[in-house]
Amino acid sequence: MTDAQPNHALASTIAVSVHGPAGVLDLVVPEGATSVDVAREYAAQTGVAGIPLLQTPLGELLTADRTLASAGVESGSVLVATSGVHRSRPRDPEQDALQSQPDTPGVAALAMGIAAAAAGLAAWYAAQSADDWLRTATVGVLMACALVSTLPLGRHTVQRAAAAPAFGAAAAFAAVYEPGVHLLPAVVAVSAVSAGVIAAVARALGPERDEALVVWIVSGLVVFAVCGTTLLLEWDGRVAWAVLLLLAMLAARFVPSLAIDVPDETLIDLDRLAVTAWSARDSGRAGRGRIVVSAAAMRQLVAGATRTVTAACAAIMVAAVVATPLLLATATIDLDRIGARCLAFFAGASILLAARSYRHTAARRLLRVGGLACWAWLLGFAVGDASPRAVTIGVVVVLLLGAISLAAGVATGRGWRSVWWSRRAELAEGLCGSFALAATVVASGFFRSLWEITS
Repeated sequence: MTDAQPNHALASTIAVSVHGPAGVLDLVVPEGATSVDVAREYAAQTGVAGIPLLQTPLGELLTADRTLASAGVESGSVLVATSGVHRSRPRDPEQDALQSQPDTPGVAALAMGIAAAAAGLAAWYAAQSADDWLRTATVGVLMACALVSTLPLGRHTVQRAAAAPAFGAAAAFAAVYEPGVHLLPAVVAVSAVSAGVIAAVARALGPERDEALVVWIVSGLVVFAVCGTTLLLEWDGRVAWAVLLLLAMLAARFVPSLAIDVPDETLIDLDRLAVTAWSARDSGRAGRGRIVVSAAAMRQLVAGATRTVTAACAAIMVAAVVATPLLLATATIDLDRIGARCLAFFAGASILLAARSYRHTAARRLLRVGGLACWAWLLGFAVGDASPRAVTIGVVVVLLLGAISLAAGVATGRGWRSVWWSRRAELAEGLCGSFALAATVVASGFFRSLWEITS
């Protein structure tokens, strides 16, 4: 048994058994190692002349331009070292034609997003329908779609698995929905936990860890905990909507710091460490060995963090779009209505200001949609309660403010990204978050309850 000890910065290792002309050699190599590295170590340990070729037991050659992890080699895999021409297994022409088609994950994600939105609409209309047979059939179809989407078969498995919890939540909503504002937190709690369960099933069946499914599980548990606590304590439903909107606002600020988890070993000056693992060295131009972090490991770290941030921003957007109208609709008392509108305004402003710090385009756009949705719902409810004259004055004021903002933006150009504007935006975001936290106490009715008790 020979252990090629990897650098801790390479995150994890793979245990493989290499069968060759000199016998069997067990090696523990990092995920960033290539087939050439393993073959060179096999030749050095067994005394074989030359560097053999590595292939799988099925005869597929492991090329030197791919790491073991990217080639699908896992711990416990068996590799064959040979000096002859590798034997390729016969391939199916249909499989070759399928693999030759271009991969379009963006189109698949858009299609599954549209399918998830259609599932939500189907669940809403089925819940409102008086026909029990139609409702039962809709629930069955949605649940079947959710279960089929969790199966890791075919192309675009990741996109289907990410949309599967939406089908499960829609099926649960259509199954348990009953008219009544007081029952809505229970319906949302059941839908959220159903989405979390489907996400857990999809993650268990999937070959790799999917960050979007982790976000589904965490979001479902948080929503279930908030709505379930509200029901157990017999609080009004607007407490749950206010807390969910507040959590969405806070998540927009703290998600990036939680999503990007860089190991401490990566931050160490590795040139000063006495590491002698053969797999952790890279020959530099000066002719001396230099210890480096695997590029594949860093790409994997960045890609995983990007998927986590994007999925979290999508969850923040959905929470803001759903919780804001529910909060504004349930706050019927004057004092609670003022707090709900203040919370919607400041939460939307804080989300919009937090979006400026995101460098990922999709995540930034999702947050902007969520913040603008809060303001749009606020404007819609305000217009519904205002007189025609007040609506006209408000439209004129909004148009004037929009023209002034456009002129200021054109005049300053890219000055919005300067240090001065960044500090002002940071201060504005902190103030909006503080005001939203204070407005939550009023919007939930807690302040009014204390006032009524002491008066």
